[in-house]
Amino acid sequence: SLNLQPRQPVLVDVSENGEALMRLSADGIIEFYEAESGAGIAGYDLGRKIRSASRVYPTVDTYIATDDQNRAFFFRTVYTVSFAGNNRQFNPSLEFPYPGTTVEIPPNMSVRDAHLYEGRLVMAASAGNRLKLWKFARVETGLPLTTPQVVESEFDTPLENIFLGPRNEWLYAVFEQEIRMLGIQQFEKPALLSSASIGNATAVAPILGRYSLVVGLKDGRIIQWGTYKNASGFQLDAMREFTAREPVERFILEPRRKGFAALSAGGEFGLYYPTSNRHVASVDTEFVPGAPLAISPRSNLLLGSTGQNGLKTFILNNKHPEISWSTLWSEVWYEGYEEPIFSWQSSSADNDFEPKFSLTPLAFGTLKAAFYALLFAVPIAIMGALYTAYFMSPAMRAWVKPGIEIMAALPTVILGFIGGLWLAPIIESYLSSVLGIIVVLPVGLFLFAIAWSQIPDQLSKRFAGWYGLIVTPLIVVTVYLAFDVGPFLEEQLFGGNSRAWFREVMGWNYDQRNALVVGIIMGLAVIPVIFTIAEDAIYGVPTHLINGSLALGATPWQTLVRVVLLTASPGIFSAVMIGMGRAVGETMIVLMATGNTPLMEINIFEGMRTFAANIAVELPESEVDSSHYRILFLAALVLFMLTFLFNTVAEVVRQRLRERYGSL
Repeated sequence: SLNLQPRQPVLVDVSENGEALMRLSADGIIEFYEAESGAGIAGYDLGRKIRSASRVYPTVDTYIATDDQNRAFFFRTVYTVSFAGNNRQFNPSLEFPYPGTTVEIPPNMSVRDAHLYEGRLVMAASAGNRLKLWKFARVETGLPLTTPQVVESEFDTPLENIFLGPRNEWLYAVFEQEIRMLGIQQFEKPALLSSASIGNATAVAPILGRYSLVVGLKDGRIIQWGTYKNASGFQLDAMREFTAREPVERFILEPRRKGFAALSAGGEFGLYYPTSNRHVASVDTEFVPGAPLAISPRSNLLLGSTGQNGLKTFILNNKHPEISWSTLWSEVWYEGYEEPIFSWQSSSADNDFEPKFSLTPLAFGTLKAAFYALLFAVPIAIMGALYTAYFMSPAMRAWVKPGIEIMAALPTVILGFIGGLWLAPIIESYLSSVLGIIVVLPVGLFLFAIAWSQIPDQLSKRFAGWYGLIVTPLIVVTVYLAFDVGPFLEEQLFGGNSRAWFREVMGWNYDQRNALVVGIIMGLAVIPVIFTIAEDAIYGVPTHLINGSLALGATPWQTLVRVVLLTASPGIFSAVMIGMGRAVGETMIVLMATGNTPLMEINIFEGMRTFAANIAVELPESEVDSSHYRILFLAALVLFMLTFLFNTVAEVVRQRLRERYGSL
């Protein structure tokens, strides 16, 4: 608490690093104090009486003030650090960013808001049912403001407040029980975009980004009203609700986060964060009604006036308020969206955006990538293991098994490179042919099997164990035929454009790097793991069991299905689960071949983002100890728990299979 010379405070604020406090009084005196000791640092006299002052949105160091002669002007606080020997000195000063510039405000009007965006400054003032806007183009620091474009409007009911919207595209006109959105891109003719009835409001304020407003009602409720655009135009909708013990007198906004504070007439100070729907804390204060308050740019200090001669500070320990169980795993209604969604978007080019930290799309993408990879790899790997261990000749097995096992040594970055830059464009260009392989290849092999069955036994037995080598050219020819008949299939089945057919008929979008590419490429990485373990398990089935089954009259296929598979089932199941763990934890392939789009679509033609790929991409760029940084470590923990769960289930199932079939 600071006891100061009695003055009527108009504005208080805190420096960027929280070291200095500022108080602007109605007599035009600006004073700076050390936040820790309360000692005075500097003082300046503006030479005029001040009626009101506020920040120029979205800056944290530039202000607009109105004097008692109805003239608006701008000033800027500058904080520098100097050293005298080992003594560190903090030096605040004032600058006037637009020297010599004042704006004449009509009598009885009050400046409500000022918004600076990309060199364009818009000011809004109102009185009764009248609104006046000033638009300055080509605003440059150090130069006077140019002649503004001015627009005046009148409404059918008195205005309570005016807030300029994001990028100066619209403004919010607040009335006693209504909010109206007016488009001001065509500045000379504001147009009504949307409106909403808000009830008996006691306080209204826009939160960072200006895409939503918080409204305090007389019954103590706090409603967040958000704007979004749909097919019918702009809409204002109630997004979420909080409850305070007393009606809110005013809101205090966090300059660089979506959070806000609510102060009641009785002095209760409540801290809220909309995205996570959290009422963070409440405390009783000595802040008097109407006194100015401010939250520091780093949201770690609250400064407020307790009268004409008092300032009081509170340390705000409010780290990571945007994180909660619901924001991580549930649907969240974000600003600009017309309904709650799952979304991961950790950064943006716009500092006003709302971070989206849902882990659900990442978990979904991880399981989706593993599912399609196993869908491709498991049949090929297990069938290959069965043939290699049970039917293939020893001489051919001596070449095939080491050849497949050495595939596991292929760097996954090479596989990802092949998938993303070679295979993905081929599939995009020949989608019908690739899909045709699924039909043509089984049909070709089936016809070959029928033809082979007609060959005399004396001739076919000479090639026993070498069928795999014989059928290889057939597979190559069949794949070639599938690509050859692809255009015909596309014309007959998909009207000449398969991707357009899937989009228009099935509602499936097509991305070049998608789950189909990942399934094939990551399947190639998983096949050696599953094949090796499953083949060893099948090959390790005792010979006397196989011979005994054959001696009792069972055919080789009956022996395979009823003896070999059951006996080897613990090992085969372990192979599949280890392959799944390999797919879940894969990084480089999904990083290069998925498009890294955190979507929740089962569609095989769309991409995904996995835990592993997300950590690899974003961890090097995240700010240490930030919410983003901590969530990436949480994602790594979730990935570990996921693989641990799969491995635990696999071990339990494997033990039960061993107990059941081990007696064979």
